Amino acid sequence: MSMRNVQVVLGVLFGVAVFLFLDYALPSRETVRITNTYNKLTDLGWNRIFYAAPDTGTVENQQGLRDIRFIDTVKPNGKPLVYRNEDTGLIWPPYFKYDSSNLHAVAGDLRSTSESPRWVSITSYGWRNDLLTIFPNAISITPVAGPGERPTNWPALVILVILGILLALFWRAWNRFREARISPAVTRAERRLERMDARADRARERLGSEAREARGRFRGWVQSWRPPRR
Repeated sequence: MSMRNVQVVLGVLFGVAVFLFLDYALPSRETVRITNTYNKLTDLGWNRIFYAAPDTGTVENQQGLRDIRFIDTVKPNGKPLVYRNEDTGLIWPPYFKYDSSNLHAVAGDLRSTSESPRWVSITSYGWRNDLLTIFPNAISITPVAGPGERPTNWPALVILVILGILLALFWRAWNRFREARISPAVTRAERRLERMDARADRARERLGSEAREARGRFRGWVQSWRPPRR
């Protein structure tokens, strides 16, 4: 595999990693109907990386079971969507959420039935995956007029704009650095390699010429020992 192909593969992998990171960390909004709120002792294994850190106020017993708040919801199309409700703390992700108890009270107050639905927009981050047993973490709950209302996800848009501006500034600085430092260094290195190749070619030509002269002298010396033909 050539260096160009390696760079393309690494670039694709980096792009996929950035996309997955943003897809997990950026806030998303979903219009749902809350059906239930409860606490559940959950046994976390290797998937604990998708849950809050132990020092954010969550309680774990001696058996390693964590008491986690959950919010059951139903989408307008009838599909269920379960959220967890955990504080995030100061480290990661930087949502500075410390009101999980209050949010749980709000969610409990907004519960409704299919006969008399009350629709809300829940802002959250993370993924829902049955196989990995992971849930998005609810950040805020806002009542909406109906199931067709989709509030604009301003937090995600603002974050993406800021990231775009930072990326543009970084790209501009990198191009300036490359033109000022890297490109001249690469050009000098290429010229040195060209000079070394030229010297090597001349050395090979000189050695070839000397080898041909040596073979010619050796043939002449051998022929000088042969008896003359009659």
